[in-house]
Amino acid sequence: MTRTTYAIALGSNRSGRAGRPEAMVAAAAARLGAHHVSPIIRTPPLGPSIRRFANAAALVDSDLAPPAMLAWLKAIERDLGRRRGRRWGARPIDLDIILWSGGTWRARDLTIPHGAFRSRDFVLVPLAAVAGRWRDPLTHRHIRQLRTMVDRRRPCP
Repeated sequence: MTRTTYAIALGSNRSGRAGRPEAMVAAAAARLGAHHVSPIIRTPPLGPSIRRFANAAALVDSDLAPPAMLAWLKAIERDLGRRRGRRWGARPIDLDIILWSGGTWRARDLTIPHGAFRSRDFVLVPLAAVAGRWRDPLTHRHIRQLRTMVDRRRPCP
């Protein structure tokens, strides 16, 4: 595998081993060895959780193929105290592959680009801060354009 860059979404809405949600996001970014990390933003919850999230995006260079990268992210989540639980519930850390410089990837347990990122302001705002000129390989729009479309509440094709 050649060296590629991954765009990773980071989120937390519960304290964990590294402290409060903002500290959890910062600890995860440090473990990733990210070369660009967005500012951390606070966002309302998605789903039934009542806790606000700390969200950020990071760019990570790696020789790992997407399945191996996903496994590494899950290991970091476990190391930081994440345990499998209720979907959409409170969690100390959540790491998702949003995009990668290799284009698209589709497997049973992993799809790149992330299926819902185009409609999620809490992903697009931080992602635009670190990779605003990256293009979505499916719509060919820049991340900044996708962010503007969500800001205007227009649906993305």
